[in-house]
Amino acid sequence: MLLLATATVFVVWFHRLRRNADVWTPGLQGRGAGWAIGGWFVPVANLWIPRGIAVDIWRASRPDPCAPDRRGEFTLLNAWWTLFAVQAVVGRVAVRMFDMAETVEGLVEATDWLLASDAMNLGAAVLAILFVRRLTSMQHAKATGMIPAAQ
Repeated sequence: MLLLATATVFVVWFHRLRRNADVWTPGLQGRGAGWAIGGWFVPVANLWIPRGIAVDIWRASRPDPCAPDRRGEFTLLNAWWTLFAVQAVVGRVAVRMFDMAETVEGLVEATDWLLASDAMNLGAAVLAILFVRRLTSMQHAKATGMIPAAQ
């Protein structure tokens, strides 16, 4: 239940930031605001659609949206997204291994994979919190005309 509640709040937050991005850079957004919600629910494509939207939101939220990307600018986003996507795949593989296990060794191996998936999920959650804080700060600074938060 906690995961469902957290995911719902995150997707609502993501959609709101995407709509804000439309205000600042309406012509530079690759997908419509509805994709900020729907992109999470498209099987397989949910491994890259939300990341692309996040990059567009990030660009719109910086002081000069049309400036070229700086080296390492998307490190936090990429680290979070990589862990999130890899964990999703590893978790699915682990569940399948668990379902197909016929021996104790098979169950132990599947359990190891499930634990690895959970560890990646925890790391992705920490990075997601940092991503949310950074992007929220960027949008707040842009909306109020303040100096952006430390990079």
